[in-house]
This record gives sequence, structure tokens and C-alpha cells, in this order.
Amino acid sequence: MMVSLPDFRFETAALHSGSRRAAGVDEAGRGPLAGPVVAAAVVLDVRHLPGGLNDSKKLSAAKRDLLADLIRTQADVGVGIASVSEIDELNILRASHLAMQRALDALKTAADHALIDGNLIPRDLTIPATAIIKGDALSLSIAAASIVAKVQRDAIMVDLAQQFPGYGWDQNMGYPTKAHRQALQDLGVTPHHRRSFKPVHNILYQDKNVSR
Repeated sequence: MMVSLPDFRFETAALHSGSRRAAGVDEAGRGPLAGPVVAAAVVLDVRHLPGGLNDSKKLSAAKRDLLADLIRTQADVGVGIASVSEIDELNILRASHLAMQRALDALKTAADHALIDGNLIPRDLTIPATAIIKGDALSLSIAAASIVAKVQRDAIMVDLAQQFPGYGWDQNMGYPTKAHRQALQDLGVTPHHRRSFKPVHNILYQDKNVSR
């Protein structure tokens, strides 16, 4: 079976429609119970494309780290973060879109078209955009953004794991693994847990009931 890799067709289509700088945009961290959501925007230089770009989920951690360094050297990269409090206040989808807008704003030179991973375009975007389902497996720019976002978020979670040992964030990156759920029960909720997410909310609610 032939394995398809991301290519430059969406970027090319944007350029043909009058865009000069098309940015791929993706986020990491919508599913975890803890930590921020991180987005990246990447404008690739077609003359200097890092080899091996692919959906970050299909790459090893070592390969992601290597590619993230290459992307930062050879492309214009912006990173945006939405905090746990913003996730709880806005909901995870809106917070993800806020991080995407911040990532676009952080580019050294503004993009004039955004290629967004997923099926929704952030509603506050001020430039034309194309939503691409499974974009990280189809578009080189979105694949690059997925790698940068994943590497940045993982680094944040590894750092937080040192400050809050016992939850295994350096391994599970805040996702609801069995060990993480058990640690929540045993150690309680930290300031970095998303209180609007059901497993965390349930523990807080349960604690309130017990204390009555």
C-alpha cells in the first residue's frame, strides 16, 4: 500500500489565488486534562523545505525535536499559547482558536492566508483561511506547525512535571492515562488541571460532597 505524505498543493493553491505568504497552523493539547493548549503557525520557504516533514503523531520524539529545530531555522515560525484558565473560561475549541490567532500574530512577517488544521476556521481571524481536515497529514506547512506545537507543548509539560511530581506529565503530557487519573484521585487537582474537563470537575465535585 502506498503511503501518502504531505505536500505543497494547498500552499500552491493559495499562492495562485493571490496570496504571497500562506501559513500552516495547527495546535497541540486539545485532549489533555492538564496544561495549556499550544499552537504554531509556519510559513515555509519552498526553496528550503526541511526533509521528512509529516504529521507529528507519525514521528518519534527524537525526529520531532530534530525537525522542530530545522523548521525554526529555515522558516518563519510563530507560537501562541492559551492558558488553562482561558481553556476553562472559553472552552477548549475557542481557546485552541485563540492560540492559533496568537501564533499567526507572532510570525516575524504577517501571513496573508492561513491553512488551518481541522474543519473550522477561527472566527476572529482577520485574513483569508482554508480549513483542511487532517491537514497535518496533507499540507507540509500544517505538518511543520504540528511538529513545532507538539515539541513546544511537550517541553512545557516536562517542565511542569518537575514542579508537580507524581502525575507523570513528562510521560503522558497531561493526557488522561490510567496513571494520571489515579494520581488525580490520590494527589488531587493542581492549578494546571483543566477544571472544565469532566474527570477533573468530577473529582472537585466529589471532594466538595465529601467535605460537607
